[in-house]
Amino acid sequence: MADLPIRFGIIGCAEIARKVSRAIQLAPNATVSAVASRSLDKAANFAQANGFPPEAKIYGSYESLLDDPDVDAVYLPLPTSLHLKWAVLTAQKKKHLLTEKPVALNVGEFDQILKACDDNGVQIMDGTMWVHNPRTHKMKQFLNDKERFGQLKKVNSCFTFFADSDYLKNDIRVKPDLDALGALGDAGWYGIRSILWAADYELPKTVTAMRDPVLNEAGVLLECGASLLWDNGKVATFHCSFLSNLTMNLTAIGTLGTLHLTDFIIPYREPEASYTTSTKPNFNELVTGWVQLPSEHTVTVDLPQEACMVREFASLVKNIKKNGAHPDKKWPTISRKTQLVLDAVKASIEKDFRPVEIVS
Repeated sequence: MADLPIRFGIIGCAEIARKVSRAIQLAPNATVSAVASRSLDKAANFAQANGFPPEAKIYGSYESLLDDPDVDAVYLPLPTSLHLKWAVLTAQKKKHLLTEKPVALNVGEFDQILKACDDNGVQIMDGTMWVHNPRTHKMKQFLNDKERFGQLKKVNSCFTFFADSDYLKNDIRVKPDLDALGALGDAGWYGIRSILWAADYELPKTVTAMRDPVLNEAGVLLECGASLLWDNGKVATFHCSFLSNLTMNLTAIGTLGTLHLTDFIIPYREPEASYTTSTKPNFNELVTGWVQLPSEHTVTVDLPQEACMVREFASLVKNIKKNGAHPDKKWPTISRKTQLVLDAVKASIEKDFRPVEIVS
């Protein structure tokens, strides 16, 4: 068991599955064992196009893959509306679950998925890749440094990209029967997660959606944002959109320092990732410039962040299989908190932008 990789089955041939299947093959403790689509030809073509091992099995139904005893874990890149059914079935088949985000349409569905995982002793993790990048660990060290950063006061997060007319008409993320959360689920999930990450996953007291969100004719969000407020005075904002230029900004401001980066979800370059810190800056004597200028830090990586994610997930699965360990609670707890805030944003929009209290 010590030397055997965790065998992944992929359910669905979504575009993101290309990236994650590559990550599975790059991770030292994982391998692609099977792929399933509702079309056998589509699954076969996907396997060939993405360089799957020749021994990888091809299935023309999701159920067939779940019945395969040689599959240890499932990667689930299906539309969010299908997560509840297939995540629960995956857990009931004793397969560990790496699922795309958002995990569910709401926390009620999330809890049904989590219960199925708990009842069947399987690990669950969502596919938020950037939190597994070594850069993220280095940035967290700075945020935890009371001498350089101080106490967290404010977080601003923004993830937008400009979708073309075909995307806005045909992509699953604008279809109410497939991904009803739209930009909030697809892009807002990252903003919410980044805020919670900076705040040590302490849930805010209230969430208030920003006015004038943009929805399509089917009622799916194309652009929105919210502010989050904590009892101790911390405040955060995020903005997400399918209608603005590609932007991935994250800024965390403390009493003594500031963290800033402009590619927090996907680094500009795969082999390395940078961020900027500033500690106790001030103006020069004539106030014509700064002293204590910000410094840039670059972290090189041995694996892409998505492969780091797979490696972490596979390590947890192996610990369960080899040592009889209980599934790790860290990642599902973080996912649930993200889902709670996402739900609160949606509720605030529906309640005429009034503050919504978070109840965990």
